[in-house]
Amino acid sequence: MKKHALALLLALTATTALADNAQIIAELKKLGVKEVDVKPSPIAGVKTAVTDQGIVYVSDDGKYVLYGNLYQITDKGPVNLSSKLLLDQVNKLSDQMIVYPAKNEKYVVTIFMDITCHYCHILHEQMKDYNDLGITIRYLAFPRGGLGSQAAQQMESIWTSKDPAFSLDEAEKGNLPKELKTPQTVAKHYQLGLQYGVNGTPSIILPNGELLGGYVPPKELLKILQEP
Repeated sequence: MKKHALALLLALTATTALADNAQIIAELKKLGVKEVDVKPSPIAGVKTAVTDQGIVYVSDDGKYVLYGNLYQITDKGPVNLSSKLLLDQVNKLSDQMIVYPAKNEKYVVTIFMDITCHYCHILHEQMKDYNDLGITIRYLAFPRGGLGSQAAQQMESIWTSKDPAFSLDEAEKGNLPKELKTPQTVAKHYQLGLQYGVNGTPSIILPNGELLGGYVPPKELLKILQEP
């Protein structure tokens, strides 16, 4: 009897959780959110909702929403739990990135870039300096003009070419691809950038998931990465 009672309790708990999640999804979609993935949060009575417009924290009944980063206070300082959650989404796209590896790799950063961005161009010109400091650079595409822009179509051609790194290097030299492709791979990168709150390029994701907006010179970036 005890086993049957326990099984019934677990089933009821799971059903309640599904009902709560369905309510949260329904309420968020009223706000214009299209994609919602509801996950537990470390706060009682609150769920984490990973949406196409970013991460929000929602009460179990879906009536109250908190927008912003959630930090955990630890002995080593605050930990941004929101960024860590999005970092998992970044790493799922690792096979779609254009990577410039450091021979003696110490750190890996991921950068949202745009081929029309002046500071992205400056950063790219210093790739050897970053790599020599042990910093591997991984690129994701973020067309600032949106997915309907010519840059988005050009970046789709670059990212889906036989040798994406070569194609990107050529684009940075001014040899832009002539073939324009409908963004598909780039669309995934762009959507993730929106979730992260990216509104300009370059935007640098650190190994802990934190986002740095803007160009950071090689030695300065190394100092940031070395901070405990």
